[in-house]
Formats: sequence, structure tokens, C-alpha cells
Amino acid sequence: MKNVKFDLRDIAVIPTVQSEVNSRTECKTRYKNGSLPLMASPMDTVVCNKNIEKYLEYNIIPCLPRGEYHDPLRYNKPVFQAYGLYEIEAELYNKTNTTHNFYDYKYVLIDIANGHMKKVIELVKDIKEKYPNIILMVGNVGHPMTYKNLAMAGADYVRCSIGTGAGCTTAANVAINYPLGSLISECRQIKKEGQFTTRIVADGGMQGYDDILKALALGADYVMIGSLFNQTMQSSGTNHLWGIKIPFYTAKKLWKWGLPVKKKYRGMSTKEVQRKWGKAKLVTAEGITKYQKIKYNLHSWVENFEDYLKSNMSYCGVTRLYQFIGEVEWIFITENAFKRFNK
Repeated sequence: MKNVKFDLRDIAVIPTVQSEVNSRTECKTRYKNGSLPLMASPMDTVVCNKNIEKYLEYNIIPCLPRGEYHDPLRYNKPVFQAYGLYEIEAELYNKTNTTHNFYDYKYVLIDIANGHMKKVIELVKDIKEKYPNIILMVGNVGHPMTYKNLAMAGADYVRCSIGTGAGCTTAANVAINYPLGSLISECRQIKKEGQFTTRIVADGGMQGYDDILKALALGADYVMIGSLFNQTMQSSGTNHLWGIKIPFYTAKKLWKWGLPVKKKYRGMSTKEVQRKWGKAKLVTAEGITKYQKIKYNLHSWVENFEDYLKSNMSYCGVTRLYQFIGEVEWIFITENAFKRFNK
């Protein structure tokens, strides 16, 4: 039997034997640049030009989806601009000039489902050689050694996970997956041993605050979030009540009155998105569309996240992110142990 891999829900973070932290207020949850260890997924039902400033206001790094361009000079905080593989290849090798060239942006995401292709690694090398000032994120990948290859090629961030997102059906239909807990942990070990600076971005399938904290504890430098952010009032998903599409401000009022307003949420490989991108030939979809109830405001969600992270850090006896990420102790637990506290 091959070595069994584990999911985030197969572990628990445990407290240090003796903590010197007297209050969670001593714990700092942000990096030196002010950002939380969170990113908004490049999904058109999560982030767009109309709500990007909300994410920046709450110190979350937004990743704009393909085709949703922003002014590269407008923001003084990190904003990743997503591009498809073939778009970047055309501009880099064929010198195609468009209105929105990838090399005009400081933060660029090569948004591709299969980051294991050799040409992706070669593309990263070429971009970093020609445009060394670009901060480059690549992914997704589902193998720790692919993280290593991309780190050696010069990628600054690597999105890790295939098929775990709430809007993704790749693992369910294609049978490709590397359990996220093991993937993060093994990438972290490779990063540490190789002394790489390439940041690990855990992407997809976070079902609650606990999953995010576990991903960070295992070694993710950032956690990318789609579904949970879609369930905020401020997400870019269209608003619906009893199957009827309604304007944002109407939805906001009705939600405050307690009505079950929902947000549209869809994976970015659905045929609906393929049509939006103008693809002449539609391929089999590996994503779904659904409608999720709005559960919270982005502000309150972030406030809760920071408080929960501070509490976790205080139990672990650390006060800074660099002491927490990939450095605290965790254990494997049984399914019954998880059920005991999963409320």
C-alpha cells in the first residue's frame, strides 16, 4: 500500500505545552506589507473591478479573473492580474500588442488548470528573464515536485491544489487529486530544504475558518478563497431572490431584513464562462454553477478570521505569522475525533 496522504480535516493544530502569550491581542496577523495571508480567487462571481477595493480595504490580495482588467497604476497594494497561458505566450513570443499587455502589470497570474506542463515551466523562466520585475504567480499544481520545478524556474507564488474547489469537478470526474493537507506540508518541506522564497498558495475547498488556519499551520503562505468570499454581501456574484435576479442595493436591503438572498457562484471552467471568454469550441466542463445564501458582510468575516487566527497563535505560543506558518505542531485525528468538535 502506498503512503496514504491526508486532508485538512484529518488533522488538528495542538497548543504548545506552555505559552508565554498572555493575550491574543499580542498576536499580529498581517505581513510587513499589511496584507493578511489571504487572496480572493480569480473568479468572476468573487472579484471584479467593481468590488476590488473592498478586498484591498480589508487587506486581502485580490486576483482579477481573465478578461477583467484593472489599471496597473491605480493601486498601491498588490493586485494580481490573471492571464491565460496562450494569451501570455502570444504576447511574449509573437509580440502581439493588445490593450492590456501582461508585462504592463507588476503582479501577474498565469491562470491554468494544469500547471505541470513543461512549457509552463519554460514560460516562467522566459518571463522572469525578460521581465524580472514582474511578481509571478502560477498554478494550479497537484504535486509537490511541480512546486519545486516552478520555484527553481523563478515563480514567486505557486497555487497548490487540483479539484478541491467548491466550483471545481476535476477530481470528481478526472480522478486527479493530491490531498491538500499533504500537498501543503510536503511543499513546505521542499521550500524549507531548498531555501526557496516561492510562496505556497493553498487554493480551493476551504469550508470554514478552521480549514484556513490548518492550511496556514501546515505551511501555506497564503490561502486563496472563492466560495466563502462569494457568500459575502460584497462579492461580485449576481444577487437572486426566489430565482429572480435583483440589483445589489435591493439585495442588500432585503438581506438585512432577513430574506434568503443568494449569490450566483460558478467555476471558471464551466461552459458558461467559456462562452463569456469567446471560445469558438466549448470543451467538457470541469466546473459547476450554483446559488449560495449570503451569510455575512466581508468586514465581519475578516474580523472573525483575524480573531480566530490570533486565538490559535496564542494557544501555540507565537505572536508573528513567520512563527506560525509551517512551524506549529499538529497531529492526525480520527473521523470520530473530528466529529466531536465539528459543530
